[in-house]
Amino acid sequence: MSDDRYREHLRRRYRVIGRALGFLFLLNALLMLLPLILLIWTPQEWWLAPAFVLAAGILALAGWLLRRTEREQERLPLSLAEGSVVVVLAWLSAISVGALPFCWAGLSVSQAFFETTSGWTTTGLSVVDVTSCPALLLFYRSLLQLAGGAGLAILLVSLLAIRGSAGLNAAEGHNEQLVPQVRHSARLVIRLYGGYVVVGLLGLKLAGMSWFDAVNHAFCALSTGGFSTHAAPLAQWASPAAQTILILLMLLGMTNFLTAYTLLCGRWHAVWRNGELRLAVVLLGMALFALCWHEMPRWQINDSLEQFRISLFQIVSALSTTGFVITDIEAGDNFCWLLLILLMLVGGGNGSTAGGIKQQRLLVLLKSVKQLLWQFSHPPHEVHEEILWTGDQKRPLTLVEVSRAGSYVLLYLATWLAGSLVLTAYGHDMARSLFEFASTLGTVGLSLGLTNPDVPPGQLWLQSAGMLLGRLEFLVLFWGLTRLAKEILPLLTPRNNRPRP
Repeated sequence: MSDDRYREHLRRRYRVIGRALGFLFLLNALLMLLPLILLIWTPQEWWLAPAFVLAAGILALAGWLLRRTEREQERLPLSLAEGSVVVVLAWLSAISVGALPFCWAGLSVSQAFFETTSGWTTTGLSVVDVTSCPALLLFYRSLLQLAGGAGLAILLVSLLAIRGSAGLNAAEGHNEQLVPQVRHSARLVIRLYGGYVVVGLLGLKLAGMSWFDAVNHAFCALSTGGFSTHAAPLAQWASPAAQTILILLMLLGMTNFLTAYTLLCGRWHAVWRNGELRLAVVLLGMALFALCWHEMPRWQINDSLEQFRISLFQIVSALSTTGFVITDIEAGDNFCWLLLILLMLVGGGNGSTAGGIKQQRLLVLLKSVKQLLWQFSHPPHEVHEEILWTGDQKRPLTLVEVSRAGSYVLLYLATWLAGSLVLTAYGHDMARSLFEFASTLGTVGLSLGLTNPDVPPGQLWLQSAGMLLGRLEFLVLFWGLTRLAKEILPLLTPRNNRPRP
Protein backbone atom coordinates (compact mmCIF):
# COMPACT_ATOMS: atom_id res chain seq x y z
CA MET A 1 0.00 0.00 0.00
CA SER A 2 1.37 3.44 -0.93
CA ASP A 3 2.05 6.08 1.69
CA ASP A 4 -0.89 8.24 0.63
CA ARG A 5 -3.37 5.36 0.52
CA TYR A 6 -2.18 4.09 3.88
CA ARG A 7 -2.52 7.54 5.40
CA GLU A 8 -6.03 7.97 4.00
CA HIS A 9 -6.97 4.51 5.29
CA LEU A 10 -5.82 5.48 8.77
CA ARG A 11 -7.74 8.73 8.59
CA ARG A 12 -10.95 6.89 7.72
CA ARG A 13 -10.50 4.37 10.50
CA TYR A 14 -9.71 7.03 13.10
CA ARG A 15 -12.74 9.05 12.08
CA VAL A 16 -14.79 5.93 12.89
CA ILE A 17 -12.94 5.56 16.19
CA GLY A 18 -13.48 9.26 16.91
CA ARG A 19 -17.24 8.99 16.42
CA ALA A 20 -17.57 6.09 18.88
CA LEU A 21 -15.29 7.89 21.31
CA GLY A 22 -17.39 11.02 20.95
CA PHE A 23 -20.54 9.17 21.99
CA LEU A 24 -18.70 7.79 25.04
CA PHE A 25 -17.54 11.29 26.00
CA LEU A 26 -21.10 12.61 25.79
CA LEU A 27 -22.33 9.70 27.90
CA ASN A 28 -19.64 10.37 30.48
CA ALA A 29 -20.52 14.09 30.49
CA LEU A 30 -24.08 13.19 31.46
CA LEU A 31 -22.73 10.93 34.19
CA MET A 32 -20.68 13.82 35.61
CA LEU A 33 -23.85 15.91 36.03
CA LEU A 34 -25.91 13.25 37.83
CA PRO A 35 -24.33 13.79 41.29
CA LEU A 36 -25.60 17.38 41.25
CA ILE A 37 -29.10 16.02 41.90
CA LEU A 38 -27.94 15.41 45.47
CA LEU A 39 -27.59 19.16 45.98
CA ILE A 40 -31.37 19.29 46.50
CA TRP A 41 -30.73 17.67 49.90
CA THR A 42 -27.23 19.08 50.53
CA PRO A 43 -27.36 22.72 49.35
CA GLN A 44 -24.36 23.58 51.54
CA GLU A 45 -22.17 21.68 49.07
CA TRP A 46 -22.88 23.96 46.09
CA TRP A 47 -19.21 24.97 46.13
CA LEU A 48 -18.44 21.61 44.45
CA ALA A 49 -20.87 22.16 41.56
CA PRO A 50 -18.45 24.13 39.31
CA ALA A 51 -16.03 21.19 39.28
CA PHE A 52 -18.69 18.80 37.99
CA VAL A 53 -19.99 21.32 35.46
CA LEU A 54 -16.46 22.02 34.20
CA ALA A 55 -15.66 18.32 33.83
CA ALA A 56 -18.97 17.69 32.03
CA GLY A 57 -18.35 20.67 29.76
CA ILE A 58 -14.90 19.44 28.75
CA LEU A 59 -16.23 15.98 27.94
CA ALA A 60 -19.29 17.31 26.11
CA LEU A 61 -17.22 19.66 23.94
CA ALA A 62 -14.71 16.92 23.11
CA GLY A 63 -17.54 14.49 22.36
CA TRP A 64 -19.32 16.96 20.07
CA LEU A 65 -16.12 17.66 18.13
CA LEU A 66 -15.28 13.97 17.77
CA ARG A 67 -18.77 13.09 16.60
CA ARG A 68 -18.37 15.50 13.69
CA THR A 69 -15.19 13.80 12.44
CA GLU A 70 -16.88 10.83 10.74
CA ARG A 71 -18.51 11.35 7.39
CA GLU A 72 -21.90 9.83 6.65
CA GLN A 73 -20.53 7.53 3.93
CA GLU A 74 -17.89 6.17 6.34
CA ARG A 75 -20.18 4.50 8.87
CA LEU A 76 -17.87 1.47 9.11
CA PRO A 77 -17.94 -1.21 11.81
CA LEU A 78 -15.36 -1.26 14.60
CA SER A 79 -12.94 -4.18 14.68
CA LEU A 80 -11.67 -5.67 17.94
CA ALA A 81 -8.38 -3.77 17.57
CA GLU A 82 -10.17 -0.48 16.98
CA GLY A 83 -12.53 -1.23 19.85
CA SER A 84 -9.46 -1.61 22.06
CA VAL A 85 -8.29 1.87 21.06
CA VAL A 86 -11.73 3.31 21.85
CA VAL A 87 -11.90 1.56 25.23
CA VAL A 88 -8.39 2.61 26.29
CA LEU A 89 -8.92 6.26 25.29
CA ALA A 90 -12.40 6.37 26.82
CA TRP A 91 -11.24 4.97 30.17
CA LEU A 92 -8.14 7.17 30.40
CA SER A 93 -10.18 10.26 29.51
CA ALA A 94 -12.99 9.39 31.93
CA ILE A 95 -10.50 8.94 34.77
CA SER A 96 -8.43 12.03 33.97
CA VAL A 97 -11.38 14.42 33.62
CA GLY A 98 -13.32 12.68 36.38
CA ALA A 99 -10.54 13.50 38.83
CA LEU A 100 -11.42 17.23 38.68
CA PRO A 101 -14.02 17.17 41.52
CA PHE A 102 -11.50 15.49 43.85
CA CYS A 103 -8.83 18.07 42.94
CA TRP A 104 -11.41 20.81 43.55
CA ALA A 105 -12.03 19.35 47.01
CA GLY A 106 -8.34 19.60 47.92
CA LEU A 107 -6.77 16.30 46.91
CA SER A 108 -3.47 16.30 45.04
CA VAL A 109 -3.38 15.25 41.39
CA SER A 110 -1.94 11.85 42.34
CA GLN A 111 -4.59 11.28 44.99
CA ALA A 112 -7.44 12.47 42.74
CA PHE A 113 -6.35 10.27 39.85
CA PHE A 114 -5.97 7.32 42.22
CA GLU A 115 -9.42 7.82 43.76
CA THR A 116 -11.11 8.16 40.37
CA THR A 117 -9.29 5.11 39.01
CA SER A 118 -10.38 3.15 42.08
CA GLY A 119 -13.96 4.21 41.39
CA TRP A 120 -14.08 3.47 37.66
CA THR A 121 -12.26 0.13 38.04
CA THR A 122 -14.55 -0.85 40.96
CA THR A 123 -11.57 -1.38 43.25
CA GLY A 124 -12.54 0.48 46.41
CA LEU A 125 -9.09 1.39 47.72
CA SER A 126 -9.30 4.97 48.94
CA VAL A 127 -7.22 7.92 50.09
CA VAL A 128 -10.30 9.96 51.07
CA ASP A 129 -11.27 10.52 54.70
CA VAL A 130 -14.92 9.51 54.55
CA THR A 131 -15.61 11.00 57.98
CA SER A 132 -15.11 14.53 56.60
CA CYS A 133 -15.78 13.94 52.89
CA PRO A 134 -18.78 15.84 51.41
CA ALA A 135 -21.81 13.67 50.71
CA LEU A 136 -21.71 14.77 47.07
CA LEU A 137 -18.27 13.22 46.59
CA LEU A 138 -19.26 10.05 48.44
CA PHE A 139 -22.22 9.62 46.09
CA TYR A 140 -20.02 10.46 43.09
CA ARG A 141 -17.57 7.69 44.05
CA SER A 142 -20.39 5.17 44.29
CA LEU A 143 -21.85 6.31 40.96
CA LEU A 144 -18.45 5.80 39.31
CA GLN A 145 -18.35 2.25 40.63
CA LEU A 146 -21.87 1.53 39.39
CA ALA A 147 -20.97 2.77 35.88
CA GLY A 148 -17.55 1.11 35.93
CA GLY A 149 -19.07 -2.23 36.90
CA ALA A 150 -21.38 -2.20 33.90
CA GLY A 151 -18.67 -0.84 31.61
CA LEU A 152 -18.67 2.12 29.24
CA ALA A 153 -19.07 -0.11 26.19
CA ILE A 154 -22.17 -1.86 27.56
CA LEU A 155 -23.75 1.48 28.50
CA LEU A 156 -23.08 2.92 25.05
CA VAL A 157 -24.21 -0.10 23.02
CA SER A 158 -27.41 -0.41 25.06
CA LEU A 159 -28.33 3.18 24.15
CA LEU A 160 -27.14 3.45 20.55
CA ALA A 161 -26.90 1.25 17.50
CA ILE A 162 -23.12 1.32 17.01
CA ARG A 163 -21.77 -0.61 14.03
CA GLY A 164 -19.18 -3.10 15.18
CA SER A 165 -20.65 -3.26 18.68
CA ALA A 166 -19.36 -6.80 19.12
CA GLY A 167 -15.78 -5.58 18.72
CA LEU A 168 -16.36 -2.79 21.22
CA ASN A 169 -17.92 -5.14 23.77
CA ALA A 170 -15.20 -7.76 23.37
CA ALA A 171 -12.52 -5.11 23.87
CA GLU A 172 -13.98 -4.33 27.30
CA GLY A 173 -14.18 -8.01 28.26
CA HIS A 174 -17.84 -8.77 27.41
CA ASN A 175 -17.29 -11.72 25.09
CA GLU A 176 -20.49 -13.62 25.89
CA GLN A 177 -23.91 -12.39 24.78
CA LEU A 178 -27.24 -13.15 26.40
CA VAL A 179 -28.97 -13.19 22.99
CA PRO A 180 -27.55 -13.19 19.45
CA GLN A 181 -28.24 -9.49 18.76
CA VAL A 182 -25.49 -7.40 20.42
CA ARG A 183 -27.57 -4.32 21.25
CA HIS A 184 -30.44 -6.41 22.63
CA SER A 185 -27.95 -8.36 24.74
CA ALA A 186 -26.45 -5.15 26.14
CA ARG A 187 -29.91 -3.85 27.03
CA LEU A 188 -30.74 -7.09 28.85
CA VAL A 189 -27.53 -6.75 30.87
CA ILE A 190 -28.49 -3.19 31.85
CA ARG A 191 -32.00 -4.31 32.81
CA LEU A 192 -30.61 -7.10 35.00
CA TYR A 193 -28.11 -4.70 36.52
CA GLY A 194 -30.75 -2.05 37.18
CA GLY A 195 -33.16 -4.62 38.62
CA TYR A 196 -30.49 -5.86 41.03
CA VAL A 197 -29.82 -2.29 42.16
CA VAL A 198 -33.48 -1.49 42.84
CA VAL A 199 -34.09 -4.71 44.77
CA GLY A 200 -30.87 -4.31 46.74
CA LEU A 201 -31.57 -0.67 47.54
CA LEU A 202 -35.06 -1.42 48.86
CA GLY A 203 -33.78 -4.41 50.80
CA LEU A 204 -31.03 -2.38 52.50
CA LYS A 205 -33.51 0.36 53.38
CA LEU A 206 -35.90 -2.15 54.92
CA ALA A 207 -32.93 -3.64 56.82
CA GLY A 208 -32.41 -0.34 58.60
CA MET A 209 -30.01 1.70 56.48
CA SER A 210 -30.70 5.34 55.65
CA TRP A 211 -31.62 6.11 52.06
CA PHE A 212 -28.17 7.61 51.45
CA ASP A 213 -26.33 4.59 52.86
CA ALA A 214 -28.67 2.18 51.05
CA VAL A 215 -28.12 3.82 47.66
CA ASN A 216 -24.34 3.97 48.01
CA HIS A 217 -23.94 0.43 49.32
CA ALA A 218 -26.32 -1.06 46.76
CA PHE A 219 -24.31 0.62 43.98
CA CYS A 220 -20.98 -0.54 45.40
CA ALA A 221 -22.01 -4.08 46.39
CA LEU A 222 -23.51 -4.95 43.02
CA SER A 223 -20.62 -3.43 41.07
CA THR A 224 -18.26 -5.34 43.41
CA GLY A 225 -16.67 -1.97 44.13
CA GLY A 226 -16.49 -1.70 47.91
CA PHE A 227 -16.60 2.04 48.62
CA SER A 228 -18.45 2.78 51.85
CA THR A 229 -19.94 5.88 53.43
CA HIS A 230 -18.49 4.94 56.83
CA ALA A 231 -14.92 4.42 58.01
CA ALA A 232 -15.90 1.75 60.55
CA PRO A 233 -16.31 -1.90 59.50
CA LEU A 234 -19.84 -2.89 58.55
CA ALA A 235 -20.25 -5.06 61.63
CA GLN A 236 -20.10 -1.93 63.81
CA TRP A 237 -23.04 -0.09 62.26
CA ALA A 238 -24.92 -2.25 59.72
CA SER A 239 -27.51 -4.74 60.94
CA PRO A 240 -27.12 -8.50 60.33
CA ALA A 241 -30.02 -8.27 57.87
CA ALA A 242 -28.23 -5.57 55.88
CA GLN A 243 -25.04 -7.61 55.89
CA THR A 244 -26.93 -10.62 54.55
CA ILE A 245 -28.41 -8.54 51.71
CA LEU A 246 -24.94 -7.24 50.87
CA ILE A 247 -23.70 -10.84 50.65
CA LEU A 248 -26.46 -11.61 48.14
CA LEU A 249 -25.66 -8.48 46.10
CA MET A 250 -21.96 -9.35 46.01
CA LEU A 251 -22.79 -12.89 44.86
CA LEU A 252 -25.00 -11.49 42.10
CA GLY A 253 -22.24 -9.09 41.08
CA MET A 254 -19.64 -11.85 40.75
CA THR A 255 -21.96 -14.12 38.74
CA ASN A 256 -21.79 -14.14 34.96
CA PHE A 257 -24.75 -12.17 33.55
CA LEU A 258 -25.37 -14.99 31.07
CA THR A 259 -25.68 -17.47 33.94
CA ALA A 260 -28.08 -15.16 35.77
CA TYR A 261 -30.16 -14.66 32.62
CA THR A 262 -30.29 -18.43 32.04
CA LEU A 263 -31.49 -18.87 35.61
CA LEU A 264 -34.21 -16.23 35.22
CA CYS A 265 -35.38 -17.97 32.06
CA GLY A 266 -35.96 -21.12 34.13
CA ARG A 267 -33.25 -23.26 32.51
CA TRP A 268 -32.07 -24.76 35.79
CA HIS A 269 -30.20 -27.69 34.30
CA ALA A 270 -28.18 -25.37 32.07
CA VAL A 271 -27.25 -23.27 35.10
CA TRP A 272 -26.06 -26.23 37.16
CA ARG A 273 -24.05 -27.59 34.22
CA ASN A 274 -22.09 -24.34 34.25
CA GLY A 275 -18.67 -25.33 35.55
CA GLU A 276 -17.82 -21.78 36.56
CA LEU A 277 -20.78 -21.61 38.95
CA ARG A 278 -19.95 -24.99 40.49
CA LEU A 279 -16.32 -23.92 40.90
CA ALA A 280 -17.48 -20.79 42.76
CA VAL A 281 -19.57 -22.93 45.14
CA VAL A 282 -16.58 -25.21 45.79
CA LEU A 283 -14.21 -22.30 46.38
CA LEU A 284 -16.61 -20.60 48.79
CA GLY A 285 -17.23 -23.84 50.67
CA MET A 286 -13.54 -24.73 50.99
CA ALA A 287 -12.55 -21.22 52.07
CA LEU A 288 -15.37 -21.02 54.60
CA PHE A 289 -14.44 -24.41 56.08
CA ALA A 290 -10.76 -23.43 56.29
CA LEU A 291 -11.49 -20.10 57.97
CA CYS A 292 -13.98 -21.61 60.42
CA TRP A 293 -11.58 -24.44 61.26
CA HIS A 294 -8.78 -21.95 61.87
CA GLU A 295 -10.86 -19.55 63.93
CA MET A 296 -13.04 -22.05 65.84
CA PRO A 297 -10.73 -22.32 68.88
CA ARG A 298 -11.08 -18.54 69.39
CA TRP A 299 -14.88 -18.48 69.17
CA GLN A 300 -17.24 -18.27 72.09
CA ILE A 301 -20.24 -20.64 71.92
CA ASN A 302 -22.76 -17.81 72.04
CA ASP A 303 -21.05 -15.98 69.17
CA SER A 304 -20.55 -18.91 66.78
CA LEU A 305 -23.41 -17.96 64.43
CA GLU A 306 -22.21 -14.36 64.24
CA GLN A 307 -18.63 -15.48 63.58
CA PHE A 308 -19.89 -17.79 60.83
CA ARG A 309 -21.74 -14.91 59.18
CA ILE A 310 -18.72 -12.60 59.50
CA SER A 311 -16.44 -15.25 57.98
CA LEU A 312 -18.85 -15.84 55.09
CA PHE A 313 -19.16 -12.11 54.47
CA GLN A 314 -15.40 -11.57 54.33
CA ILE A 315 -14.85 -14.59 52.07
CA VAL A 316 -17.56 -13.48 49.63
CA SER A 317 -16.14 -9.95 49.72
CA ALA A 318 -12.69 -11.25 48.72
CA LEU A 319 -13.77 -13.75 46.05
CA SER A 320 -16.23 -11.32 44.47
CA THR A 321 -13.47 -8.65 44.55
CA THR A 322 -15.83 -6.25 46.34
CA GLY A 323 -13.61 -5.28 49.25
CA PHE A 324 -16.22 -4.53 51.91
CA VAL A 325 -14.79 -4.97 55.41
CA ILE A 326 -16.86 -6.42 58.23
CA THR A 327 -14.02 -7.02 60.67
CA ASP A 328 -10.49 -5.77 61.28
CA ILE A 329 -8.49 -7.85 58.80
CA GLU A 330 -5.25 -6.22 59.97
CA ALA A 331 -5.72 -8.11 63.24
CA GLY A 332 -5.69 -11.44 61.36
CA ASP A 333 -2.69 -13.74 61.06
CA ASN A 334 -0.75 -14.98 58.05
CA PHE A 335 -3.20 -17.85 57.47
CA CYS A 336 -6.15 -15.46 57.09
CA TRP A 337 -4.15 -13.11 54.86
CA LEU A 338 -2.97 -15.91 52.58
CA LEU A 339 -6.49 -17.29 52.28
CA LEU A 340 -7.82 -13.87 51.28
CA ILE A 341 -4.94 -13.39 48.82
CA LEU A 342 -5.81 -16.65 47.04
CA LEU A 343 -9.47 -15.66 46.81
CA MET A 344 -8.59 -12.18 45.52
CA LEU A 345 -6.31 -13.65 42.86
CA VAL A 346 -9.05 -16.00 41.58
CA GLY A 347 -11.79 -13.36 41.50
CA GLY A 348 -15.32 -13.66 40.13
CA GLY A 349 -17.07 -15.02 37.06
CA ASN A 350 -16.31 -14.19 33.47
CA GLY A 351 -18.62 -11.50 32.11
CA SER A 352 -19.47 -10.25 35.62
CA THR A 353 -18.58 -7.02 37.41
CA ALA A 354 -15.83 -8.77 39.41
CA GLY A 355 -12.09 -8.65 38.79
CA GLY A 356 -9.22 -11.07 39.37
CA ILE A 357 -7.94 -13.83 37.11
CA LYS A 358 -11.57 -14.97 36.71
CA GLN A 359 -13.02 -18.37 37.59
CA GLN A 360 -13.48 -19.34 33.94
CA ARG A 361 -9.72 -19.29 33.32
CA LEU A 362 -9.08 -21.34 36.45
CA LEU A 363 -11.75 -23.80 35.31
CA VAL A 364 -10.08 -24.14 31.90
CA LEU A 365 -6.71 -24.89 33.51
CA LEU A 366 -8.22 -27.40 35.95
CA LYS A 367 -9.98 -29.20 33.10
CA SER A 368 -6.74 -29.28 31.10
CA VAL A 369 -4.98 -30.89 34.08
CA LYS A 370 -7.84 -33.41 34.37
CA GLN A 371 -7.55 -34.20 30.67
CA LEU A 372 -3.79 -34.65 30.97
CA LEU A 373 -4.17 -37.03 33.93
CA TRP A 374 -6.77 -39.01 31.98
CA GLN A 375 -4.39 -39.37 29.03
CA PHE A 376 -1.65 -40.72 31.31
CA SER A 377 -3.95 -43.39 32.74
CA HIS A 378 -5.55 -44.61 29.48
CA PRO A 379 -4.28 -46.15 26.25
CA PRO A 380 -3.15 -43.69 23.55
CA HIS A 381 -5.88 -44.76 21.11
CA GLU A 382 -8.67 -43.72 23.50
CA VAL A 383 -9.94 -40.16 23.02
CA HIS A 384 -11.36 -38.00 25.78
CA GLU A 385 -12.68 -34.44 25.52
CA GLU A 386 -13.38 -32.05 28.36
CA ILE A 387 -16.59 -30.06 27.89
CA LEU A 388 -17.32 -26.43 28.74
CA TRP A 389 -20.88 -25.13 28.98
CA THR A 390 -21.98 -21.60 28.10
CA GLY A 391 -25.67 -21.26 28.81
CA ASP A 392 -27.34 -24.08 26.88
CA GLN A 393 -24.38 -24.47 24.52
CA LYS A 394 -21.54 -26.89 25.09
CA ARG A 395 -18.17 -26.94 23.39
CA PRO A 396 -15.02 -29.03 23.69
CA LEU A 397 -12.02 -27.63 25.49
CA THR A 398 -9.44 -26.58 22.89
CA LEU A 399 -5.68 -26.25 23.11
CA VAL A 400 -5.95 -22.61 22.05
CA GLU A 401 -8.25 -21.88 24.99
CA VAL A 402 -5.88 -23.59 27.41
CA SER A 403 -2.93 -21.69 25.97
CA ARG A 404 -4.71 -18.34 26.31
CA ALA A 405 -5.79 -19.04 29.87
CA GLY A 406 -2.31 -20.22 30.87
CA SER A 407 -0.62 -17.20 29.27
CA TYR A 408 -3.00 -14.79 30.99
CA VAL A 409 -2.54 -16.43 34.40
CA LEU A 410 1.25 -16.32 33.99
CA LEU A 411 1.15 -12.64 33.00
CA TYR A 412 -1.22 -11.84 35.88
CA LEU A 413 0.92 -13.57 38.51
CA ALA A 414 4.14 -12.04 37.15
CA THR A 415 2.58 -8.57 37.34
CA TRP A 416 1.34 -9.24 40.86
CA LEU A 417 4.81 -10.28 42.03
CA ALA A 418 6.48 -7.33 40.26
CA GLY A 419 4.05 -4.84 41.79
CA SER A 420 4.48 -6.40 45.23
CA LEU A 421 8.25 -6.12 44.83
CA VAL A 422 7.95 -2.39 44.11
CA LEU A 423 5.77 -1.94 47.21
CA THR A 424 8.48 -3.58 49.33
CA ALA A 425 10.91 -1.04 47.86
CA TYR A 426 8.73 1.66 49.44
CA GLY A 427 9.50 0.13 52.85
CA HIS A 428 6.50 -2.17 53.33
CA ASP A 429 6.97 -5.74 54.56
CA MET A 430 6.57 -8.61 52.11
CA ALA A 431 3.34 -10.16 53.43
CA ARG A 432 1.48 -6.86 53.42
CA SER A 433 2.88 -5.92 50.00
CA LEU A 434 1.69 -9.21 48.48
CA PHE A 435 -1.74 -8.67 50.03
CA GLU A 436 -2.03 -5.02 48.98
CA PHE A 437 -1.05 -5.54 45.35
CA ALA A 438 -3.25 -8.63 45.03
CA SER A 439 -6.09 -6.36 46.13
CA THR A 440 -4.97 -3.63 43.71
CA LEU A 441 -4.55 -5.83 40.64
CA GLY A 442 -7.71 -7.80 41.39
CA THR A 443 -9.69 -4.55 41.81
CA VAL A 444 -10.73 -5.72 45.28
CA GLY A 445 -10.21 -2.91 47.77
CA LEU A 446 -9.23 -4.84 50.90
CA SER A 447 -6.26 -3.19 52.57
CA LEU A 448 -3.81 -3.82 55.38
CA GLY A 449 -3.18 -0.10 55.76
CA LEU A 450 -0.58 0.34 53.01
CA THR A 451 -2.92 2.55 50.98
CA ASN A 452 -3.53 5.87 52.71
CA PRO A 453 -3.26 9.63 52.00
CA ASP A 454 0.32 9.78 53.33
CA VAL A 455 1.92 7.30 50.90
CA PRO A 456 4.34 8.66 48.25
CA PRO A 457 2.83 9.72 44.91
CA GLY A 458 4.86 7.04 43.13
CA GLN A 459 3.04 4.31 45.04
CA LEU A 460 -0.33 5.81 44.12
CA TRP A 461 0.59 5.92 40.41
CA LEU A 462 1.83 2.31 40.61
CA GLN A 463 -1.43 1.18 42.15
CA SER A 464 -3.46 3.23 39.67
CA ALA A 465 -1.68 1.42 36.83
CA GLY A 466 -2.31 -1.91 38.56
CA MET A 467 -6.04 -1.19 38.88
CA LEU A 468 -6.30 -0.26 35.19
CA LEU A 469 -4.39 -3.37 34.12
CA GLY A 470 -6.65 -5.56 36.22
CA ARG A 471 -9.90 -3.96 35.01
CA LEU A 472 -9.01 -3.89 31.31
CA GLU A 473 -7.30 -7.30 31.54
CA PHE A 474 -3.82 -6.37 30.31
CA LEU A 475 -4.10 -7.25 26.63
CA VAL A 476 -6.70 -4.61 25.80
CA LEU A 477 -4.58 -1.90 27.40
CA PHE A 478 -1.39 -3.13 25.72
CA TRP A 479 -3.11 -3.61 22.37
CA GLY A 480 -4.79 -0.22 22.42
CA LEU A 481 -1.68 1.72 23.45
CA THR A 482 0.55 -0.18 20.99
CA ARG A 483 -1.80 0.49 18.11
CA LEU A 484 -1.95 4.17 19.00
CA ALA A 485 1.83 4.40 19.19
CA LYS A 486 2.23 2.77 15.77
CA GLU A 487 -0.48 4.68 13.92
CA ILE A 488 -0.62 8.18 15.37
CA LEU A 489 2.90 9.02 14.19
CA PRO A 490 2.20 8.22 10.50
CA LEU A 491 -0.93 10.37 10.70
CA LEU A 492 1.01 13.34 12.05
CA THR A 493 4.12 12.99 9.89
CA PRO A 494 4.19 15.24 6.80
CA ARG A 495 3.57 13.38 3.56
CA ASN A 496 7.09 13.80 2.15
CA ASN A 497 8.87 12.77 5.37
CA ARG A 498 6.69 9.87 6.51
CA PRO A 499 8.40 6.44 6.27
CA ARG A 500 6.76 3.70 4.27
CA PRO A 501 4.91 1.17 6.53
